[in-house]
Amino acid sequence: MRILNPLYIASGLHLFAEQAGIRKRWACSPITIHYSPISHILLFPTFDKNFKMSIGLREQKIIKASWIAVFGNGVLSILKIVVGIIAGSFSVIADGIDSASDVLTSLITLFTAHIISRPPDIKYSYGYNKADSIATKILAFIIFFAGAQLAISTSDRLLNPIETEIPDTIAIYVIILSIIGKYALSFYLSKTGKLTNSPMLIANARNMQNDVIISLSVLTGLVFTFVFELPIIDLITAFLVSFYIMYIAFKIFMQSNRDLMDGIDDPEIYQKIIATVKSIKGVSNPHRIRVRKMAHQYLVALDIEVDGNITLNEAHNLSSLVEDEIKKTIPNIYDVLVHSEPVGNDEPNEAYGVSEDKLNG
Repeated sequence: MRILNPLYIASGLHLFAEQAGIRKRWACSPITIHYSPISHILLFPTFDKNFKMSIGLREQKIIKASWIAVFGNGVLSILKIVVGIIAGSFSVIADGIDSASDVLTSLITLFTAHIISRPPDIKYSYGYNKADSIATKILAFIIFFAGAQLAISTSDRLLNPIETEIPDTIAIYVIILSIIGKYALSFYLSKTGKLTNSPMLIANARNMQNDVIISLSVLTGLVFTFVFELPIIDLITAFLVSFYIMYIAFKIFMQSNRDLMDGIDDPEIYQKIIATVKSIKGVSNPHRIRVRKMAHQYLVALDIEVDGNITLNEAHNLSSLVEDEIKKTIPNIYDVLVHSEPVGNDEPNEAYGVSEDKLNG
């Protein structure tokens, strides 16, 4: 079997892909999967010449950004762990382990990009875009776990101290290199995440930004260790960093809840919908408006009032006009569902929705 890259994913990912029905999709994706029944591992990647035809431009950008993050974090992780061991710096090793977890998070975004590229089907009629939000939730758990593991290991060293030497100065140089590399990765992922409206890429970018702060903390701890010649400062720095990692993971977890619970981050979208509808002649009282996010896109449902004496065709044309104008006004609209009612219609027991009175009240 020809191995083109040493990166691999355990068989659990293969079984998940098989359960999710991804294998057929990946057959025409930019990555050819090599599967070994003996070793039970997946090996990446062979790029398909039909890459641009198999998935959309958004998914291409996410996949490219994920691969860059995988290789970038992989190099930094190996460098910091090896140098940390040689230099005798526990905080540098901890920073390297954190970068290793970043490799896993980037592989998850890469895997998810293939899932969200699948077209809607009978089972998932709205498509697979919410896999983006689910992946963000998984990233939060992984980041929290990395922080918790770091807290446990450093607290054990603090409570059961052993005689340690002052770390070697090479640890400082590798941390400076890490700060530069992590900042470049965070900038690139953040830019790509905003361009593609990908919550998981933006979450991964925030994770990289946190890593810059973590590396700065480690650098500060190392400097103080050398100045005061107290190796324990190195451990204390690692311990404090672990709690910061867990705090960031909690924030990402809470933010991903909004998308999974059909919430939105910008309530002003309702004002835009109301203003758009009221600008259309023959249409009034936009109400029972409901907007929910599906990854980077919006699903809009609303009721409007029209003259009850017009024909069905005329009412349909007005509804279509409302749909078209909303799509022009608000970017990233997946679909607009418009329900027409005669002017003055009153349904006191209808389901909840946003109206102009509720916004102003």
